[in-house]
Amino acid sequence: MSADDVTRAPSALDDRAAEGERSVGELFGARLGPLPRTHLAQVVHRADHGRSTLGPNGTWNYWWQAHYLDAVVDAGLRALRTGDRAGAELRARRGDRLLATIRLRNGLRWVNAYYDDMAWLALATGRLRDLHARVGRTARHRRLASADRQLTAQLRSAHTDDLGGGLFWNRARDFKNSPATAPAALHLARSGATDEARRLLDWVYARLWSPQSGLVRDGIRLQGGTEVLVPDVWSYNQGTVLGALVELGDAESRSRAAALVAAVDAELTTDVAGARVLRTHGDGDGGLFTGILVRHLATAASPDSGLDDATRATARRLVHDTAEALWGGRAPLELPGRRDPSVFPVEPGGRAPRPPLELSPQLQAWTVLEAAATLT
Repeated sequence: MSADDVTRAPSALDDRAAEGERSVGELFGARLGPLPRTHLAQVVHRADHGRSTLGPNGTWNYWWQAHYLDAVVDAGLRALRTGDRAGAELRARRGDRLLATIRLRNGLRWVNAYYDDMAWLALATGRLRDLHARVGRTARHRRLASADRQLTAQLRSAHTDDLGGGLFWNRARDFKNSPATAPAALHLARSGATDEARRLLDWVYARLWSPQSGLVRDGIRLQGGTEVLVPDVWSYNQGTVLGALVELGDAESRSRAAALVAAVDAELTTDVAGARVLRTHGDGDGGLFTGILVRHLATAASPDSGLDDATRATARRLVHDTAEALWGGRAPLELPGRRDPSVFPVEPGGRAPRPPLELSPQLQAWTVLEAAATLT
């Protein structure tokens, strides 16, 4: 029996995750224009925000919506863990509406110009399909299967022999990087294409892994026929590589995963009130990066991960302490006529911002709180 099969009473960590879910929904949940039964997350909450809608031409950030869908699935799985089957079904239906609205807003198609965007949505769609299976809902599987089929085909089209392997970042095909390659590897590993996933990870370790830091660098650009290494280190790249390694689970992958957790602990943390917590990357796209890492650290910390006790303990500590620091910095935001939602700090140990609020750091905080709740 896996940890996911055990039903238990809600804990304080579950209550915190539920508050993250409620707050993000209150602050950012919106319809697409006047269309009923549509749902997306708006990018910014302003001080005069009411029950607003998203116009068909406004900013919406495809890949942020994919992570919003992932968080909705997290909430559904939390409901199952705590014996709330009706709550799990509610989140599965919400995920359906969100996924359908993503396709609608994207011009009635799944395809995007960026392969990393499509990898994120493929991962979230796969997890939504699993949530449906666990609650016995199969009515929407045709849409899920269509998304999976088209997104997987797009990812495979970007996996070429140029630069020795890996995935291109976008249709310009002049940049191969870990933000596209690692989530694609994780998606393929979850889909059973383990040999293909392993080839992608081997390319990451051959071309982008730094033996000095033990971390994964960003990518390689093609500039006038010359290869140019982009050495930037971002937390989310470590997370998706870690997730794919744990999913593969062979001896080499477990060894690499253990080393990567140790490198994250040594290189990507900062001290907050005597605890070593993960650094974040501000707002904008960077506002999601550490939440992605924490999601996969929680997987590594699970008894089902196959990793050694010391590695699992390190991963668990990083998840727990980062969640504690984000929770401790929260502050209520007054919304007339509604229970005040919580606003979470952009960085652990910081203060909660005031409106206008950006979606990404708030969604990140919710993701971190959900990850911590899995380790109860």
